[in-house]
Amino acid sequence: MTPRRTRSLARRLAAVAIVGAAVAVVVSACTSGSTTSEPTPKETPTPTPTTIQAESNQTLYAGGLYVQTDSLAARAAVTLRDKGDDTAATAAEEIAKTSTAMWLGDQYSVAEVKKVVAKNVAAAEKAGTTPVFVLYAIPNRDCGDYSAGGWSEKEYPVWTQAVADTLEGHRAVVMVEPDSLAMLTNCPDETERRLPLVKQAVEQLAAAKVPAYLDAGNSHWVQPSVIAERLEKAGIADARGFFTNVASFYPVDDERAFAEKVSALTGDSHYVIDVSRNGQGWKGTWCNPSGVGLGQAPHVTYGTTGLDALLWIKTPGISDGSCNGGPKAGVWFSSYAERLVALRRS
Repeated sequence: MTPRRTRSLARRLAAVAIVGAAVAVVVSACTSGSTTSEPTPKETPTPTPTTIQAESNQTLYAGGLYVQTDSLAARAAVTLRDKGDDTAATAAEEIAKTSTAMWLGDQYSVAEVKKVVAKNVAAAEKAGTTPVFVLYAIPNRDCGDYSAGGWSEKEYPVWTQAVADTLEGHRAVVMVEPDSLAMLTNCPDETERRLPLVKQAVEQLAAAKVPAYLDAGNSHWVQPSVIAERLEKAGIADARGFFTNVASFYPVDDERAFAEKVSALTGDSHYVIDVSRNGQGWKGTWCNPSGVGLGQAPHVTYGTTGLDALLWIKTPGISDGSCNGGPKAGVWFSSYAERLVALRRS
């Protein structure tokens, strides 16, 4: 057994020991003869810092995945229907009815991000489902490419702390900064600044008892040993695990084979895979490629491997950038959404 696997097992055994100790205390209190009436503690679906790694995925994603009723796709569908573009509206509606992660970027101030998170957490709790959020505001985001932006080095930790504070006490999972670690290959000068910022965000979420997943790129980008080293430095020890294939198109089998290697190198970490647009596989480019389709419906797994869930993390239907006929990154691309629906995985 490798040292990392030993640490992973130790964390799980520690979690069991903590639960056992808690049970012993309760039993002792109940049989001590005390007449003091104590309130019964409420059961909580949120993990503790110790069980972020050890808890089952069925518990972390209890109730299934939350569907945001006012998502970008849902709003696009209303606008398109009002304009009389029924074909495009129907495609947007098809995407809107599926659970998709909610992206939190620098378009939201600290006050605004609190409101957005609180609103959707409340809606998810009412529905009995689990929301998935994405942090996407790291300084020099996308290394200045199509999705350029992000907060400053000073602003970013304040903003991520606001997200963590708002989520504390609620069930949710968070994807921390897609492309942030894999893309260090493209902008290595960001390494010394970025890794500590991601690590701090993970620590903030862990302190709030929120499971986080970190960026591992995809199966055709960075070698497992390289991304594993970055994940370790970015604080995966305090996270639930990592994600792969966000905004990309590779088949699940490719991603699982890659992720299992990364998992073994990072203490048997858990992982999730983005299947939002991989229904037809890779088509030669990452930016608004033709011939791609929606992937399988997102769902939490029941398997025994490190795979927690197949998710729609990237929002299908939004542009990757001003390439291949698309509008700027993050804007609804109606004709593209139509093609994704038409070519969806059967």
